[in-house]
Amino acid sequence: MTIKSVTTDALQETLQVGTDDVVLDVREKEEFAADHIKEAFNYPLSELEERADSLKKDTSYYVICQRGMRSEKASRYLHDLGYDVTNVEGGMDKWHGEIEQ
Repeated sequence: MTIKSVTTDALQETLQVGTDDVVLDVREKEEFAADHIKEAFNYPLSELEERADSLKKDTSYYVICQRGMRSEKASRYLHDLGYDVTNVEGGMDKWHGEIEQ
């Protein structure tokens, strides 16, 4: 099974143009609080199992973490549950856009 993926630059372009897709940041709360993409919602990987059913199946999600490992794991999990997900390669380490702190 292949999970869709996108570069951070492609995600940044998508966000600048505008999209209804949702960015899920699966880093832990402290990491998210330190810096995150303005449009992102925090869904820590450690809580994803309990919280996944609050996500909408008719929404597309970009999943990001710090380097791309946790987001890939989260993307596979959500994909298996029937969600439309795209993993963001390289994570926040490769993000060159604006961040909120």
